[in-house]
Amino acid sequence: MRSRRFHMLVSAIGLSIGLGLLAGAATDAVAQDSKKTLRFIPHSGLRVTDPILTTAFMSRNHGYMIYDTLFSVDDKMVVKPQMVEKYEVSGDKLTYTFTLRDGLKFHDGAPVTSTDVIASLARWGKNDTMGQKLFTYTKEWKEVDAKTFQLVLKEPYGLVLDSLGKPSSNVPFIMPKRMADTPATTNVPEEIGSGPFRFVKGEFQPGVKVVYEKNPDYKPRSEPASNTSGGKVAKVDRVEWLTIADPQTAMNALIKGEVDIWEQPAFDLLPELKKNKEIDIRNLQPFGMNYMLRMNWLQPPLDNVKVRQAILHAVQQEDYLAAQVGDPEYYKVCGALFGCSSPLATDAGAVGVKKADVAKAKKMLADSGYKGEKIVIMAPTDLNSINQLPLVSAPLLRAIGVNVEVQSMDWQTLVGRRAKMDPIDQGGWHIFHTAWGTADMMNPIANAGTKGLGKVGGFFGWTEDPTIEKLRDDYAREPDATKQKAIAEAVQKRVYEMVHYIPLGEYFQPSAIRKNVVGNLPSAAYVLWNIEKK
Repeated sequence: MRSRRFHMLVSAIGLSIGLGLLAGAATDAVAQDSKKTLRFIPHSGLRVTDPILTTAFMSRNHGYMIYDTLFSVDDKMVVKPQMVEKYEVSGDKLTYTFTLRDGLKFHDGAPVTSTDVIASLARWGKNDTMGQKLFTYTKEWKEVDAKTFQLVLKEPYGLVLDSLGKPSSNVPFIMPKRMADTPATTNVPEEIGSGPFRFVKGEFQPGVKVVYEKNPDYKPRSEPASNTSGGKVAKVDRVEWLTIADPQTAMNALIKGEVDIWEQPAFDLLPELKKNKEIDIRNLQPFGMNYMLRMNWLQPPLDNVKVRQAILHAVQQEDYLAAQVGDPEYYKVCGALFGCSSPLATDAGAVGVKKADVAKAKKMLADSGYKGEKIVIMAPTDLNSINQLPLVSAPLLRAIGVNVEVQSMDWQTLVGRRAKMDPIDQGGWHIFHTAWGTADMMNPIANAGTKGLGKVGGFFGWTEDPTIEKLRDDYAREPDATKQKAIAEAVQKRVYEMVHYIPLGEYFQPSAIRKNVVGNLPSAAYVLWNIEKK
C-alpha cells in the first residue's frame, strides 16, 4: 500500500523533482545522524576495560564514559560533590557521613546504593596510591541506609576528600557490588556503571573500536561542567572510539571529516594540521604531562642502587623532549617530581635534569659491580606520545656500558606485561617509559612513582623503601602547608637518591579537533560529555 502511494506521488510531482527531494532528505538524515555521533581517535586501543586494575589512561578515560564518582574536581582543582548530595564531618574529624543524590541508577536499572559504594571503594583502595593511604587511616566504612554511609577513621586524615575526588588514575569509580567484589588483580567481568554513557558490548573490538551510547537515565548535576565535576551532559547519542595507529592515516581521517577528534596528534604533524582551516589545535590539559623512566627494582642488576644511580647520571631531559616532542613550544625541562606548575615544585635533590655526566656515570657503573647483564627496555610502537623515549634511553645506556635490549610491542601489551614480576626469561622486564598528567602527581600521596610499598601495593617496578613511606605518612598527617612543602622536598630528595624513577621532563599534548565540534572541557582526564557538533 505504501509503495503504491509513493509511486503515485512521484508521478504527480515529476520523477526528477521527487528523486531530488528524496536525495535531499537522505542527505539531511545522514548529516543529522553524523551530528549525533562523535568519532574519536584515542591515544591507544582499549583492551583493559577495568580502570581499577590498571593506571593506563585509556582505561581511565573509558571509566569516565560509563562510571561516576562520589566527588570530583573543578577547573581550579577544588574538590566538589558529584554523586554525593551532601556530607558532614564530626567535630573530632574522625567520622565522615555521606548521602547520595536521588535517582542514581546503574545501566542495568538497579539503584546505586551505599553497599555498591563501599564495595567499590574497598576494591579501589587495594590498588590506588591515594586509596591505599586512605585505607591505612580507615577504621571502617559503615552503611547507615541505602543512600547514607560513613567513613570512620583511626585518626584525623586531611586528604579524605582529595582521595575520593582524585581525578586521574586510579579514579575511585563506583560500580555495582557484584563487580566490585572482583579481586583487585582481576578484570571486572562487566562494563556496568551509572555514568553519562553506556558501553555497547556487542560492538566492542578490543584494541580497535569501542562504542558508547548516551545513558537516557543519567541525571546530571545542575552545576555547569568543569574539569571532572558538574553536570556531565551527554550531547551526542553515540560516541565511537576508533583506533588508528598510523599518524598519517589518522590525520587524513580528521581532515576528511571521517573523525571529529584526534586525542594526541603526532607533534611533527601539528604544523600541517594548523594550516587546515577546518581544524583547531586545543590544549585540554592545562596542567601538562610529565615523562617518566621507571626501573624494576626486583630484577638484577637494577636491584642494585649503584646501577640505578649510574643510569640516572647518564640521562638529560632535553634529549628526550627534543626527540619525542620536538617543538620547545610544547615542552619544558623540569626536575620537580610534583610538576613545575604545582605548589610543591622544587629542584631539591634533582640530578641529571639539564645535563648528563657521562664520565661519572661510566665510573659509577664500573664501581657498582655490574657484570654486563642484559637490561630489557619495553618499547611501545603504537603510542605516539611516548614511542621515542625508549629509543633515546637505549643509546644513552649503551654509552656508559650497559648491555641493552629493546623489545618492541604495542602499548596494551606493555601495560599488561609491566604487571609481571617474573624473571626476564619468563616475560619480565627492566625498564619502561610512561607519562603522567601533573594532576596525577601533585603531592607525595598522589604520585605513584614515590610509593615505597614494594610487591604489596607498590607501583610497577615495586620500589620498596620504608624511609619514603614514613615521609609520605608525615606528609599525610601534617596540616601546615609550609611544613608539607618541606616534607615534599625530602620525598623528592629521597626519590632521586634511591632512583625510584627518573623524571624526563614536562610537556603539553594538544588535541586536533574539527572546528564544528564545541564544548570540549579542559580536564585532568579526557572527558567527552558536554561536547556537541554544530
